[in-house]
Amino acid sequence: MLFLVAALLLLGVLLGTVAHAPLSVSLVAGAAIALWLAVFAVRERHGRRRHTTG
Repeated sequence: MLFLVAALLLLGVLLGTVAHAPLSVSLVAGAAIALWLAVFAVRERHGRRRHTTG
């Protein structure tokens, strides 16, 4: 429950920051986060395959 409260608080702070930032800054930050999540997902998928097949 504490994790959920902390996550919602952080989300509120980030959304407040994005509301005051220029659109180009928000789009670049969003693209960077999306790229980071994609790389993480690919690494997790490949890491799991490597460990479970051996």
